[in-house]
Amino acid sequence: MSTADDARGPGAEEAPGLAGVPDGFGRLWTPHRMVYIQGENKPTDPGEASCPFCVAPSRSDADALVVHRGEVAYVVLNLYPYNGGHLLVCPYRHVSDYTDLTEAETREVAELTQTAMRVLREVSGPAGFNLGMNQGEVAGAGIAAHLHQHVVPRWLGDMNFLPVVGRTKALPELLADTRARLAAAWPDATH
Repeated sequence: MSTADDARGPGAEEAPGLAGVPDGFGRLWTPHRMVYIQGENKPTDPGEASCPFCVAPSRSDADALVVHRGEVAYVVLNLYPYNGGHLLVCPYRHVSDYTDLTEAETREVAELTQTAMRVLREVSGPAGFNLGMNQGEVAGAGIAAHLHQHVVPRWLGDMNFLPVVGRTKALPELLADTRARLAAAWPDATH
């Protein structure tokens, strides 16, 4: 392996017609994510019976990490969080595409996302958020068959050497404890 390969990573492409000149893209190599991408702990059947977002509402809040239950959607902690407090807002109905949500589902997913941000600000004071839906497996959806909105709290310096070099994310609190704190802070909490 050449020095250029060491700096750019294995298999890095050179810009066309510019032998030896990097293409200008930086790369963060995260091979540990391949286990998840290739299907570990993902449902193999796209149907409701094996979908964790369809099964979760039938379990207790504590067991399923449910933070809040609405009329047509609910909020749950991500089992594989990017950061502490990483929430998912999911419709109860097994639906994969945002354009297939009903008006009531669209409204409640949006309202629960706003409330999740407010609760996370109150409980843990993040400096910002990443919000998003990955539509389809090619777009990064880990569970493409059931739509879910990510609400990821962010803090200055939350991406440091530990996840980049050590392939380890430090989460300062157990998921059950995070769920309990967020559920207790949810407006009109009855948990």
